[in-house]
Amino acid sequence: MSAGSPEVAPTEAISHDLVTLALAKKESAHHYEGAEELFNTMRGKSLWVNAYAMDDPSAPPLTDPNIKVCHFIRHGQGFHNLMADMYSSQGKEWTQFKKSPNNPYVLPEIVDAPLTQKGRNQARALQPIIQSLENQPEMVVLSSQCRALQTGVIAFEHLVNEVPFVAHEMVREQAGVHVCDMRRPRSQQALDFPIVNFSLIEEEEDQLFHEDRRETKLEIGERIYLFLKWLEQRNETHVAVTSHSGWLMTLFNGSVKCDNSLKEWFQTGELRTVKLEFVNNEQGN
Repeated sequence: MSAGSPEVAPTEAISHDLVTLALAKKESAHHYEGAEELFNTMRGKSLWVNAYAMDDPSAPPLTDPNIKVCHFIRHGQGFHNLMADMYSSQGKEWTQFKKSPNNPYVLPEIVDAPLTQKGRNQARALQPIIQSLENQPEMVVLSSQCRALQTGVIAFEHLVNEVPFVAHEMVREQAGVHVCDMRRPRSQQALDFPIVNFSLIEEEEDQLFHEDRRETKLEIGERIYLFLKWLEQRNETHVAVTSHSGWLMTLFNGSVKCDNSLKEWFQTGELRTVKLEFVNNEQGN
């Protein structure tokens, strides 16, 4: 390996086992619920967004001023993902977004769950892929939650001090009930991630999290819409976004118009690059 080349983790250190894949299939079904209603609501907005795979022949050219290239990444394996795999392999079952002894996502030990070593390996495995891109991201946008912050800082390590790293509350996971999706105080995040700009996070404490209910599909859809409006106004053409499974599923299944190939579940540490087309809808609200 040449000097300065990113270290690649062994396949077994980053791969998904059968338990993980089975649990992903089960949990992904929930995220399709309400997607059609959300999509219809978003089509009534003043901004429409279409997403295209990079090799889609129907996609507008990169020279179009309304096009941005976005590299969407789901965070690497978090401790909450590991606990869910362990509970599932032990035959424990739970109802999503309900507090119960069998629900690993409500354990107090996994508030704002960080990455496991496997999760860090998955983030590191993205380095050679990202560094091989013809056009490097001009900005890295990160969910304000620990596991996404860690993933972005590791995966885009070569861009530290070269481009802005911006924490954005609107790209964090669907909030409520599951404490793994609760954000730590802003000051604690800023202390642990000094290279990240937290100026867009207005509140010190988490204002989105509710102990007794989950954000609705429309609520998270509104957050995504606010992010897309913000992104449209940015000057950068090539942007990276590190986020979460529920957020990404909502984005591609309910917020933007896209081919079915882009609507599939994101595995931990997965990178998906798309063209986003921003279209002003004069009849929208």
